[in-house]
Amino acid sequence: MWDYTEKVKELFLHPKNAGEIKDPDAVGEIGNIVCGDALKLTLKIDKKTEKILDAKFQTFGCASAIASSSALTEIIKGKTVDEALKVTNDDIAQYLHGLPREKMHCSVMGQEALAAALAGYRGAKIPEPEEGEIVCKCFGVTDRKIRRTIKENRLKSVEDVTNFTKAGGGCGECAPEIEKILKEVWAGKADEKALKPGKKLTNIRKIALIQDIVEKEIRPGLQAHGGGVELIDVDADRVIVSLRGMCTDCLMADVTIKEIEKKLRELVSEKLTVEAE
Repeated sequence: MWDYTEKVKELFLHPKNAGEIKDPDAVGEIGNIVCGDALKLTLKIDKKTEKILDAKFQTFGCASAIASSSALTEIIKGKTVDEALKVTNDDIAQYLHGLPREKMHCSVMGQEALAAALAGYRGAKIPEPEEGEIVCKCFGVTDRKIRRTIKENRLKSVEDVTNFTKAGGGCGECAPEIEKILKEVWAGKADEKALKPGKKLTNIRKIALIQDIVEKEIRPGLQAHGGGVELIDVDADRVIVSLRGMCTDCLMADVTIKEIEKKLRELVSEKLTVEAE
């Protein structure tokens, strides 16, 4: 059984905004029942202010899919279209106080449904289904989607890709191709050079890298267990963070801080020290 947070359990057992809006102003449909997950998002939008007045969902999926969809609708109601476009799958996971790493694809599905709905509303090209060659035949995942998800979530392993896209979660025959895509993506990232220890960085660049790593690589792992972390300040080589959620009173908090320090030293600078606020 998955280790779900109380928030996930709450929105699974008592979902908010389930259903469908009649005569919606925007519709986003993602997934396929045959593949195991599907989500339909309908929105009511004020034409003058572009504020999202109401949001409802219908989903075929697991507890995480239902909770993620419910969380998404709660997050975006009251936001303008421009504000909603900035919502990420990480925002959905944070709202739920974390998701099991193996279920992060549910939050990604919510983000994609939102992007599709808002793209259609503005008459833009709907980003799903994404063009490209099918890599995972079991779940119909394209190389383009895999590349985008790797970059957005800084994924580093085939297992990560499976957790966020389901690609490779069926027969597993596409695993070598996913591994190849991972190598191609990171080989082509100029920022990877800056991530290597010993690389000289400006203060602004160093702070940006630390923030990016905290958000994309450290926080998701803690959220999967109901915890979290916020970057408070960076003073020269001194990084100050604040643990959140289950990490706050955890007996292993000192170990968590050391693990964060180890990751930042590995990817930014060996001189960095990390301490709790």
